[in-house]
Amino acid sequence: MARTVKTAISLDRRLLERTNALAAELRTSRSRVVAMALEEFLRRRENRRLLEQINGAHAGAPDSEDAALLDAMYAEAARLPDGEW
Repeated sequence: MARTVKTAISLDRRLLERTNALAAELRTSRSRVVAMALEEFLRRRENRRLLEQINGAHAGAPDSEDAALLDAMYAEAARLPDGEW
């Protein structure tokens, strides 16, 4: 089981009320709801970072090897007959 550590945080009253309501609905503790929300936030943030890195790696123009491959693919596609095939 994961080791837990107690901490104190300050929340807007309305956010705390909503958290309490969700905890009651899910039949779990308020701490668990906060932990689940934080885990989800951190997971989404990491996914967004990874996507930005992937997009950054592919943002530029293709290198000469990729450009040659694309040219060859376009040439092959141009040889295909028009219409249904």
